[in-house]
Amino acid sequence: MTTYPNAKINLGLNITGQLANGYHTLSTVFLPVSLCDRLQIEPAESNQIRFHSSGLALDCTDDNNLIIKTYRMIQQLTGCNGADICFEKHIPFGAGLGGGSSDAAHTAIMLNELFNLRLTKDELKNIVKQMGADCPFFIDNHPSYAEGIGDILTPIELPQLKSYSLVIVKPDINVSTKEAYSGICPATPAEPLTEVVKRPVEEWKNLLFNDFETTIFTAHPKIGNIKKLLYDYGAVYASMSGSGAAVYGLFHKKETAEYAAVLINEAFVYTQQL
Repeated sequence: MTTYPNAKINLGLNITGQLANGYHTLSTVFLPVSLCDRLQIEPAESNQIRFHSSGLALDCTDDNNLIIKTYRMIQQLTGCNGADICFEKHIPFGAGLGGGSSDAAHTAIMLNELFNLRLTKDELKNIVKQMGADCPFFIDNHPSYAEGIGDILTPIELPQLKSYSLVIVKPDINVSTKEAYSGICPATPAEPLTEVVKRPVEEWKNLLFNDFETTIFTAHPKIGNIKKLLYDYGAVYASMSGSGAAVYGLFHKKETAEYAAVLINEAFVYTQQL
C-alpha cells in the first residue's frame, strides 16, 4: 500500500497565551498543499519493522523517526504485525510545513486500513496527537482553524483561494522551536483570524500575520528577504509558514508564480495551483 503524506502551510499564526506546562496556545489556519512525501507499507509475517528511506537525508535516528514511533505505538495498542516500510522524503525539514506530522498521521491511517484495525478517526487523532500537536490535522486533511496548542480543529472553507497559485521557498536555514519562541509575547489579535481569512486575499497583507516573523527575520534576515522578494515579484500575499524557515506567496496568475519561482534562487522552491 502506498500513500503520499502532504505538507501544509499556515495562514496566519498568532500566539495567544502560555499554559502552566509551558506550551503556548495559538490560533492559525492549516491549509493542506500538494507537496508530499511517498510512503509505502507492506505487511510482514513477523513483528519486525524494516525501514528504508530515500530522497532527502533524514535528520533523525530510527528511534526518533515519527513513522516508526507511530507504527510501534499502534502495534503496542493493537498487536498488528510488522512491516517493510519504504519512504521517500521530499518535504524539507525545518520548514514549518508539517512534513513529519503528516508522515505520522498517514502511517496511522495506512495501518488502520492495512490491518483492518477499525480505529475511528477520533481514535487515530488521539494516537497521533502524541507524536505532535498538529498531527491530528492530517487525519481529516481539510482546511481547518486551529486553536489550543494546534490540536483543536474546526473545518473552514476558503473558496477564494481556488484561483490562486502558490510558491513555497525554503532556504538552506533551519529554525529551532526554542529559537522561534524566544521573542514571543503572547497577545490576542485585534481581529479574530477566522474573520480575517474571510476577507479578500488582497486585504491579507495588512491583516494576517505570523507572530514568529519578527524574531525569525531579525535572526535570519535572508528569510525576511525571501518574503520581500515574493512581494516584489507579484505575490498578493506572502508569509512564513509555521515557525519557518519556509516562506510562501500567493499569486493571481500561474505564469507570474512560475516566473517568481525561477527568479528566487534558493535551496528549495515549489509551485502549485490551489
